[in-house]
Amino acid sequence: MPVKILMVCLGNICRSPLAEGILASKLPHDKFIVDSAGTGSWHVGNAPDKRSIAVAQKNGLCIDAQKGRQFKITDFDEFDYIYVMDSSNYSDVIHLAKTPEHKNKVQLILKELFPNKNTDVPDPYYGATNSFDDVYKMLDEAAEIIAKKLIEKHS
Repeated sequence: MPVKILMVCLGNICRSPLAEGILASKLPHDKFIVDSAGTGSWHVGNAPDKRSIAVAQKNGLCIDAQKGRQFKITDFDEFDYIYVMDSSNYSDVIHLAKTPEHKNKVQLILKELFPNKNTDVPDPYYGATNSFDDVYKMLDEAAEIIAKKLIEKHS
């Protein structure tokens, strides 16, 4: 049975689709499944933001087939690991957790780069286009660490 990882941001059109595509590209597809969701429902069914698609393509990834969806309580049972992009997403997801086991699955993604800090991935939605490049770089660095840990633990 594959290990399942969920990436979560606010709208599931900028950061979490990038995180999904980046991490999936670093893991064997027969052993790991990566998905993404948003805490809000505004973009359910929509493709990722065109700027996320563009920065992914610039880095050799295709994320344009992804469709936005909202995080749901059953995701705690469905997924083994849940990575959130910022402290607001963390609060929203933890608020829905019903058990300590559910809470233990949730982590800020940048804890992988900055273990003793609560560092957020900035939301590039209202920022300049190069904000997406910066977010891609952060997520790529974090995903590299996550992939190595997951492969080591689950191989």
